[in-house]
Order: sequence, then C-alpha cells, then structure tokens
Amino acid sequence: MTTADARGERRLAVLARNAAQNFERWIRALLAPPLRLPRPNPGAFAAAAGLVAATVASMFFLDAAASDWASHEPGWVRGAFERITQFGLSGWFLFPSGFVLLALAAVISPALPRRVQAILTALVVRFGFVFLAIGVPGLFVSIVKRGIGRARPFVGGQIGGHDDPFLYQALVWRPDYASMPSGHASTAVAAAIAIGAIWPQSRAAMWLYAFLIMFSRVIVLAHHPSDVIAGALTGAAGVYLVRRWFAARRLLFNRRDLNSFPGPSWPRVKHALDCVMGRRAAKIERGRKAL
Repeated sequence: MTTADARGERRLAVLARNAAQNFERWIRALLAPPLRLPRPNPGAFAAAAGLVAATVASMFFLDAAASDWASHEPGWVRGAFERITQFGLSGWFLFPSGFVLLALAAVISPALPRRVQAILTALVVRFGFVFLAIGVPGLFVSIVKRGIGRARPFVGGQIGGHDDPFLYQALVWRPDYASMPSGHASTAVAAAIAIGAIWPQSRAAMWLYAFLIMFSRVIVLAHHPSDVIAGALTGAAGVYLVRRWFAARRLLFNRRDLNSFPGPSWPRVKHALDCVMGRRAAKIERGRKAL
C-alpha cells in the first residue's frame, strides 16, 4: 500500500467516524424530551375538516366527471402532463436533501471553528426538516393507500368502459388499486409548505409547482380529484406535525408561533464551506498564531 493510499484510507475513516458521531448526536436531539407547546390553532382543525368534506363531496359529485373530461383531452396535453407529473416524485427532494445531510455529517468536526460548526449545523436542521417533512407523510401515504385499495381512474374504464369512483379492493397491495390518497399530491404540498416555511421567498414558486403536480395527476388519469385533495391534506398534516416536533425541541422553529428562526446568510454559508474545503484553513491558522 502506498503512502497516498494509506492517507486516503485515514481520511475516509475520519469522515466515517464524523458521520457516525454526528448522526448519533442529531438523533438524540430529535428524541430529546419535548417542551410544552401552545394548543393547535382551531383554524387548522377547521381547514382539515373542510378538506375532508371536500374529499367526500368530490367522490360523489366530481370524480367521475373529472375522469371523463381528462380521458377526452388531446394526447399531446396528456403527454405534456405525463412529463410534468414526474416532478412530483419524492425523490426529487429526498435524494438531494439526504445527500446534503450525509455530506454535512461527514465534514462537521470539532476541529472546525465553532462559528463554522454552528453555521453548518443550522443547515443540517433545515435540510433535516425538509427530509422528514416530506418523507414522513410520504411513507404514511405509501402504506395507507395500498390498504385502502381504491381503483385508479383508468381501471374503471378498462372494466366497464367508464370510471367508477367507488371501486375498491382493500388490502390487495396492487399499484392499480392504490389511488387514495395521492402520493404525488402529498409530496408536492408537503414540499411547498416545508420549503416555504424556511425560505419564504420560494412560497409562490413552490405553490405553483404543487398545483401543477396535483392537476397533472387528474389529467393523466392516475388519480381522482378526491385522491388529490386527500393527498394534499395528508402532506399538510404531516408537515404540521413534524414542525411541531421540531419546535418542541427548540429546533428551527419558535415553539410559541411555529415561525422559523433566521438562518445564516449566504456569505456566512459560503465562508463556512470555504473553511471546510480548506481554502481558508491557512488564513485561519495564521490568524490564530497572530492572536
């Protein structure tokens, strides 16, 4: 083994040790005893009740008509939305945020200046919140929808020539009977709320994205409108619960109003990343010696 190989193995060992220690510390922070939170806003319960009522009403009065309308749209329209709807997959958010968390876990070290550690930890909390706020309701939807066993709109057309919103086969665990709730809608709404809560400037763009994804699921005959409403409710509820979980542990959100704490500015983040990459290591060392 050459000297370079040995040095490389030592670096990998250090990164792996950092990652293990940091993930252990982060999990402890997430499982810390909670602080007392104010009771949920009654408006949140009213909104949830309204969405449940809209879901039920849609099943009786809208679902079949929407599927019939979507089935008669031109092929180029459905083709365009087939491409758009792919951006509703949770992997577009979970893989990047998970990669960032892994990278930060590997590089955060006690050897870094405390200010740099604090900035990188602030990023960890934000990307961790996005990962959990999207992943938790997504996992819930993936399990529940297969237990409910509601047929997708195209199934009714194959069987009887028209969509039947009340066609169910519970617990069959088949993708064509996994219509309610919509996983894409859950992901899109969860992403819009979670990312908008941390970076308010993104709210308009994220909600435009969410509505496009939800609309696309009806156009491509993957879901009924009621499935999309139920998915949106699940995503919103999941983000709300994860947000309260974080706030109860003084992570990212104020426990009184659930507003996010200010994050580090881009120049500070860039400085921290430069330090990690070693671009400022020599300057920092010289500054320490001068002190």
